[in-house]
Amino acid sequence: MKLTSPALPLNGKIPRKYTCDGDNISPPLNIENVPTTAKSLVLIMDDPDIPDSVKKKFNIEVWVHWIVFNIPATITEIKEGQNPEGVLGKNTGGKKAYGGPCPPDREHRYFFKLYALDTKLNLPEGVTKRQVEEAMQGHILAQAELIGRYQRQ
Repeated sequence: MKLTSPALPLNGKIPRKYTCDGDNISPPLNIENVPTTAKSLVLIMDDPDIPDSVKKKFNIEVWVHWIVFNIPATITEIKEGQNPEGVLGKNTGGKKAYGGPCPPDREHRYFFKLYALDTKLNLPEGVTKRQVEEAMQGHILAQAELIGRYQRQ
């Protein structure tokens, strides 16, 4: 399985447009080679490079920017600024939406993670990353990752 973006080279800089300093919209994503046995996809975007002060304040290890699950396994693209068909989870900011990069201190890495599952998740809208990850256990057929970097000027 493969996850790419025409707006974001692998390990490249995330354009300002997709951050809190720009339009704060999600980048376009392309999905290839999903296993034919997959029943749904999960998309998680997170930032593991948050400062210790943020980890302590929110009692977290990573900042979650975007969660969408029960995405149809037949999807091949996610359009710029749009959520794919599916169910939205809650990001660390408490919103059921994309939240663009907005690092407070230095350049951070942002991981777009795509999972193909052999089931749909029986979870309600607004669940956390932890709840989605727990529900995915034992159901992951394939996964792909796209990493972008961003530093505020």
